[in-house]
Amino acid sequence: MTDALVIIFVKNIKLGTVKTRLAKTIGDYGAFEVYTELVKITERATTNLFMDKRIYFSDAVVDSKWPNDFKTVQKGADLGERMYNAFKSGFKSGYKKIVLIGSDLPNINSKHIENGITALEENDVVFGPAEDGGYYLVGMSKLYQSIFQNKPWSQPNLLNLTLQELHKDNVKVTTLDTLNDIDTYDDLVASDFYKNNQKLQEKIQQLND
Repeated sequence: MTDALVIIFVKNIKLGTVKTRLAKTIGDYGAFEVYTELVKITERATTNLFMDKRIYFSDAVVDSKWPNDFKTVQKGADLGERMYNAFKSGFKSGYKKIVLIGSDLPNINSKHIENGITALEENDVVFGPAEDGGYYLVGMSKLYQSIFQNKPWSQPNLLNLTLQELHKDNVKVTTLDTLNDIDTYDDLVASDFYKNNQKLQEKIQQLND
């Protein structure tokens, strides 16, 4: 066991349930193809990390993903409760530094995650800001339940509101590089991930012809 833990939240890749905002433009099949690629990127970015990992699926464990790591299912009524429960379990197991990431980041790499863990040596909380006003990474060196309570999930003021609350409570917090996640068609077409993936472009084109 390492003293640091990486938690990865993954939506089960099922038609009609992933990237629903994106699906409004490119359809369920297109959104399915995009999310499948994003999960592969997340898996590559986390495979060789030196710290322990726990993979939390939205509905059911998929054995073929992250074959050598601990896998389970998220528990809780909303995203905040699910993240809180995952952190709580990690701290209860004895981990000292925990970061959690999602799985829809085309530019995520192991360095972002390692930087999150390193930041917790001198800070209580760390966030990786997303361009849409949310965050792609949250990390803690002890459990702060308030981060997950009464928050405007998927809204552009999420991170700012959370940071304001933490500063008010004198919690030592820092932020990492800003990354863009893929939620909408505009996000997709603006990303190098899409521009450089001819195969994916062709698939989505065929699906929408």
